[in-house]
Parts: sequence; C-alpha cells; structure tokens
Amino acid sequence: MSKALVIVESPAKARTISRYLGDGYTVESSIGHIRDLPSKPDEIPASLRKKSWARTGVDIDNDFTPLWVIPVEKRQQVKKLKELLKDADVLYLATDEDREGEAIAWHLKEVLAPKVPVKRMVFHEITKSAIKSALENPREVDRRLVDAQEARRILDRLYGYELSPILWRKIRPRLSAGRVQSVATRLVVERERARMAFRSATYWSVAAMMQPSGSSSGSFEAELFELGGRQLATGRHFDANTGELSQSAREKNVLQLDETPANALRSALEQTDYRVKEIDTKPFTRRPQPPFITSTLQQEASRKLSYTAARTMRVAQRLYEQGYITYMRTDSTTLSQQAIDAARSLVRERYGDEYLPPEPRSYSKQKAKGAQEAHEAIRPAGETFRTPDELRGELDGESLKLYELVWKRTVASQMKDARGERSKVTVATQVHVDLGEGSAEREALFAATGKVILFPGYLRAYVEGADDPEAELADQERLLPKMNPGDGIDARDIEARSHATNPPARYTEASLVKDLEERGIGRPSTYASIIQTIQDRGYVWKQGSALVPTLTAFAVTRLLEKHFDELVDYDFTARMESDLDLISSGEKNARPWLKAFYFGGNNGASGHGLKERVGIKLDDIDAREICSVELGRTEDGGVIAARVGRYGPYVQVDDDDKRAPLPEAILPDQLDAKAALELLKQQDLANRELGVDEASGKTVFLKTGAYGPYVQLGEPELTPKGNLKKGGKPKMASLWPGMTVETITLEQALQLLSYPKVLGPHPDSGEEITVQDGKYGPYVQTIDGEGKRQTRSLENHEHLRTIDLAGALTLLAKPRERRARSQQVMKELGVSEVTGKAIEVRNGRFGPYVTDGQVNATIPRGRDPESVDLAQALDLIAAREQKMRDKGEDPRAAKKKKGASKKKAATTEKKSTTKKAATTKKKSTTKKKSTTKKKAAKKKASKASTKKK
Repeated sequence: MSKALVIVESPAKARTISRYLGDGYTVESSIGHIRDLPSKPDEIPASLRKKSWARTGVDIDNDFTPLWVIPVEKRQQVKKLKELLKDADVLYLATDEDREGEAIAWHLKEVLAPKVPVKRMVFHEITKSAIKSALENPREVDRRLVDAQEARRILDRLYGYELSPILWRKIRPRLSAGRVQSVATRLVVERERARMAFRSATYWSVAAMMQPSGSSSGSFEAELFELGGRQLATGRHFDANTGELSQSAREKNVLQLDETPANALRSALEQTDYRVKEIDTKPFTRRPQPPFITSTLQQEASRKLSYTAARTMRVAQRLYEQGYITYMRTDSTTLSQQAIDAARSLVRERYGDEYLPPEPRSYSKQKAKGAQEAHEAIRPAGETFRTPDELRGELDGESLKLYELVWKRTVASQMKDARGERSKVTVATQVHVDLGEGSAEREALFAATGKVILFPGYLRAYVEGADDPEAELADQERLLPKMNPGDGIDARDIEARSHATNPPARYTEASLVKDLEERGIGRPSTYASIIQTIQDRGYVWKQGSALVPTLTAFAVTRLLEKHFDELVDYDFTARMESDLDLISSGEKNARPWLKAFYFGGNNGASGHGLKERVGIKLDDIDAREICSVELGRTEDGGVIAARVGRYGPYVQVDDDDKRAPLPEAILPDQLDAKAALELLKQQDLANRELGVDEASGKTVFLKTGAYGPYVQLGEPELTPKGNLKKGGKPKMASLWPGMTVETITLEQALQLLSYPKVLGPHPDSGEEITVQDGKYGPYVQTIDGEGKRQTRSLENHEHLRTIDLAGALTLLAKPRERRARSQQVMKELGVSEVTGKAIEVRNGRFGPYVTDGQVNATIPRGRDPESVDLAQALDLIAAREQKMRDKGEDPRAAKKKKGASKKKAATTEKKSTTKKAATTKKKSTTKKKSTTKKKAAKKKASKASTKKK
C-alpha cells in the first residue's frame, strides 16, 4: 500500500489535516522554518568563519548568496522528517501559500532531498473539501515567492547587521535597527514630539436645553455656534504648536470666548425669546464595511475586544489551524463564490429577503496600498458558515469572540445598505451683549442635530466598534421633536462651558497598524511582529493601550534621521516593499536589486549604497548630541537636556557633573524644563552624606536611582583601571514606606543597612535563619534538611523590625503550600475566558510571572510586574501557549498528579521484560556526558532492577 508524507508548519495544523486524510497519509510538522541565516558564530561552518562576510551570513561578493544553516533546535525534527520520508512514496508540502510558507516548502525540499515525487499542496481553509481539492490539484514550488522571501531576509539581515553596530558605539550596546521596526519607531517618536510641542488652548462655549413652546416633552440640547455673524471657536480652530487661533481662523474672524464674556452671554441669553429659524433634512446611506483583511481584523479586535495585534494573530491562527476560519494573513477583501453563497443564504434565513441585495456585493476596488490579494478575505471556513452559538461548546472564550467578529463582518458585507435621515435645526434669538466693541444687539444662533434610521440594513448584523448590533441601533438614532420654521422654542439650563484642546492622541496598536498599512509599510504577515519587536527592543512601552516611546527610541530615531535619513523615510520604505512584491510576481530580479541597495545605484538610497553610507557616516556622528533631547534653557542660558546614558536616561544642565536619573514612570510629553529642574533639585536633596557608620568607619550616603531613593554604605571599590573589584560593590538598601529623602536620619539608614540579619540557627537543620527585605517585601529564609531554600513572607516592615527567632520558627513551621501561594500572588488582574480562573501576577522561584491557572508566562526582564495590566498578561499567556503548541505540546492538557505518575512508572517497571531492561541498560551507556553521580545512581537502579527480576 502506498504511503504519502504531508508536511505542514505547525503541530496544530497537522492534527486538523490528519482528520481529513485516510490511513495512507502521515501528517507531520516542520515546526516553522527548518533553515535560516546563522544567528550565532558556532552555527557558521568552521571552514567559513574567517570569511569577511561570515558575520552576516550573506556572501555579498558572490551574488548575495545566503548561507542557510539548520539551527540546533531544529535538527531533531529534520532527522524525524527524513526518517518518515524513507517510508513514503510521495511527499506533499502543505505549508501556507505565502512567501514564508513557500520558503519553508523550498527549504524542506532542499534539505530532505526526496527521491520520491514532490507536490506542492495549497489551500486557504482547512476543511474536508478544501483538503481534497488541494490533493487533486497540486502544483510546483513557486520560486518567485521563494526569491521574494529570500530577498527580504537578506535585506533585513544586511540592514540590521550594518546599522546596529553603529547604535552600539554611539548610543548603547545591544540596540538594534531594522528596516521596518526603525520606521515604525519613528512614527511613534514623531507623534510624541508633536505632543511635546503641543500647547493647549482654553475656550468657552454656551449650550442650552430646548423644547418646542407649549410642549412638555421632546427636549434636546443645542449649542451656540454663531454670534453676530461670527463663528464661535472650537478645538479645530487652534494651532497645536502655539495654543493660539490659527491663521485661517483669524482670517475668518472666528470668535474665541473667554470665561467672563461667556458668563455674561449666558446671563443675557436667559432673558431672550427663541424661535426656529431653519430646518435642514438630508437622506443618508451607509454601506457595510468589506470583509476583514489582516490589518482591519487587528484594528477591530483592538477596538471591540481589547486584543493586541499579536494576540489577535495568535487566536486567528488557532482558528485557522482548527478549521474554523480561512487563512488569516491576507490583504484581499474579495470573497469566493462559495463564501458569497454561504453569506447570502444566512442573510435570507436570519434576516429575510428585504435585507438581501439583488446582486452579490463586490469589494475588489477597496484594497490597501501594495495589496497582493493572494488569498481571499478572512471569513468563516466551509460551504456553510456555522453560527457562533453552534460553536459555543467547542471554542474557548477568546477564540469564540474573534470568530463571532469574523462571522458578523462577513455576513454584514453581503447585506443591504442602511438608510436614514439627518436633520439640523437652527434656533435663533436676539441678545444684547458686549464683546469688547461696546454693547449691541446681535443674533445668536444655536444648532442641534438629529438622525433617524429608516432601514437598518447591515446594521442589524454588525456595527463597527460596537458589541451588540441590536442595542447599538437605538444609539444610532438621535430624535428631534417635530418643529417648523417660525415655531417658538423654550430654553432652559443655559450653561457656559470651559474646554481645553488636547494633544494628538498617542498611537495604539490598532492605529499604528492602520497608519503602516496606509503608507504601504509592512505586509499582513508582519504587522503584529513589528509592534511586538519595537516593544521587545525597549523602544516602546504600553501605558494602557497607548504606545509610548522611550528616550532611547528618541536617540535611535534622531541618529537615523540625521545620518541615514532615506533608510527611515516612509516613501523609500514603502517603495522597497513594492519592489519585494514585484520580485514575488516575477517582474523584478532580486539580485540586481539587492546589489543596488547595498553597493549603490538607481535603487539605492540617493545613489549611495548601504555599505558606503555606513562607512562615510560613522566618524561624523556626535554621540552626545544624538543622545540628547533639549528641554529648555535656564535663566542664565544653560541647556537643560534629557540624555540616554549607558546605565539609563538622565537629565543634566550643560556639562555639569550634577545629573538626575529619570524615573521609569515619567512620560516624554511630561518631561519639560520645569520637570527636569525639579528632578535635579530632588537629586541634590537625595544625594548627600548622612554620617559615618562607627562600626565600619564608612560613610553612609543617601542616593537616588531609577527605582527611587536608597541608602549606601561606603563607596564602590575599583581597580586601577576603574573597573569594579570583585566583591567591591557597596551595600545598599531601599527606603521603607513612610520614609522620605527630606526626613531620613543616619539611625534609620543604619537600620535599613543592617539587613539581612541573622536571627539564629534552626534547631533541626542547624542552618541560619535570616530576616531580610526583598524586591517584593520582607521575608524570613533558611535552608531545610534537604538543602532546599525555605521562605515565608512577613506582614510588613514593622514585622521585619520586630520578629525574633521564635516568631520565625513559628512561621517556617506552617505548611508552605497554601500560605506560600497566597503570599506570592502580587496582583489579580481579572478572570480568564479560557479557564474561568483569576489571572494573577505572581512572584515565583525564577522571578515574576502571569498565570491563568493553567498556563504560566514569565514577565520579561526589565518590565515592572506591578505595571502589567490584563491585556498584557493575556498577551504573554497567549504567546507562551502558542510557543508550547508550536513544540507539539498541549498547553491546556490536564496535568497529571505526581503521585499517580510515580505509581504508573513503578507498575510499568514491574511489568518490564528482560529485553526492555537490556535496552534501557544499553541506552544508559550511550549518555557520555552524564556526571559520575548520575552514572552511579543509574548503576544502582539497574542492579536493583535485575535483583527484583
């Protein structure tokens, strides 16, 4: 019987596909890419390590030939695939049909070197009919897509490896530059610069509640918009950089109300009569939005579900691999005929024929800049769309919510337009008021708007940005009472209101994706990774949903703008994306294009190649200037600046030795000259000598660091070369709650420095019991009889100060499990939709982590655990879950009890045959790297096993 081997990228996808194939097929995963450019020196073959190009992994002098290597972690899987291929009569490469998927297929073909027929199997959804069709209609590996992916990989490697060392030398070690990440960072930095340059303006408005005279109902709010023929100023009339009325507003003689005239006007308006001057009614039509593409799915999931881009893609990938939706990386709004039929059938069944347009809707003209349209839009999979209610028992909470979003948007895209009417009523009165030009009677005009939905159309199924379409329909309407021109109006509750203009909003993940897409930067497969990368690199952090740039991001962006401007130019980056698209379609050759970029030419940056630009610019870069952001001037002209230092950001005036570290929580747009001088003032106060410790003879200092004030005993001990001696770091301790830099005394400082303190020996183990203050609070610690560290948290710092040996022994004698768990929970963030359990921030043995009761995810080093919010925790958990799935593990599998596992192992050992024991013995002898202790243990176990048998 013939046997076929089918290779996909992920274990989850393999499991789903295997359900639709018979016994004659073996489905296995490559677990992503099996080859890549070398990332570590030891991955480079010894014979090539001395080559000038070896560092990059790209032989630029040999037509940009890449050096592909199999990473250590992939070798075992490659070996497994080769073994499976030995029993196969045909090989199907069923990776995704995009550049990355095509490249994986090509690398598999190259590495496995099959002697059997090879077929490329492609599909956009994982359903029985789609898999059957893909098997019946295979094709060859598309070398054009492979070339485009290879060119992108080489391009990104050269960009990063040539520019990143400049950042290391001129700003700080371990920074990175990237073709798209640096442009995305620039966007976030530019928005923050606009916020820093912004000057707020205050203006006043007047509003009133009105209703037709003689009526007891039908009230509405109207706002004054014109007085004496002059338009009243609103937020759009002000210049963001000056806080003053813009030039065009002044030319139009726009009236800006201050508090005094606004209140005078309010009083005068209370004495006047009102009438309807004009009613304007216009019909409107709203078309449904196209079905989702990758970027719009990320944006809408962010608005409606508060999902990050990365989380959206992970959940969408899970839905795709399990056969619930079509391929999730697409820039096409087109639906297949099968999908159109399924959607129209659902509209007819659920909403009726009156909601179904006579002809199917087409969205082929609405495409993003640079769209390739290789796949159809994201939609529910299959010939019929299963409703969210049907899947409620099959999908976890977060997956069901995203599926429902896709389902509603797809169905709504094939429904009729919504129709309605918008009306505007203008109410007039005559008022005597002095606007600085003398008292005179002026006409005051108020306006109110209304909206009526005459036919809801697609709004019955889907309202963008809303969760419940039926409930949202009511909010879509603003009803005005029936009125005619000349009717009398009663006004009451007239108010003068103060307003302030707001700076431009920071980017969110959704708005950044939207901006990148509109500029043609990045592609569907890269948006989520771009946003994740700029956060992982420390260029951007999140405050709630807002993306905030760090000072390091300012420095990197400034260096690239000033010295490599075209490499972070938005249009240049978009052109490069378009060129890669042309390579994938066979309209452009990759090698000449790479040569022009690197060595120079028509396609290079202003004719200069990357190599030449890097060489020319290095000596021209003033590191101090690049790493500084001027905040203002002192009274005597000194430059107040925020700077990026090797050990973190700080503020400084000119080149004064005095500097103050910047608190991590401070936002760039809050950092001005006044804030910087206040930090320097606090630094003066918080950096002083408190006295001398009589016991050691060392000076006790009060200092301030990035994490707040602390005390220090003595100075660091340095070598003649200025390096810190081994063991030369001085003892330090943070201030306790209630202590301040203004009031702390030498006695208090010595008390802080006295910890950790030995309370005495443990009567059972003889080991010391210490009491100490840690990052997450005070605790007692000892080593038990088995050599394990035992800790118990203390209630507070007062408990730390007063606890004695007896109290510590009492604490340590209590069971660890329940108490330890309650103590290690640092923060509860909400409830998981997957497990139904609390999502918590905990402090574990290896540091802080988040958990939903089943999956634990480490909080990245450098991120404050207290600052982690629910969305970030869910994203960390989702990332960890996906990583486990990629390895073939089930993160949601029920964990076996340790006792049961041991019992099962013991039973298995008892039932083992002599042959199995011999095999075990043979295997144990092959482990050359085992320690003597392990060998002895195995030998002892082997003897015991033989004796037992």
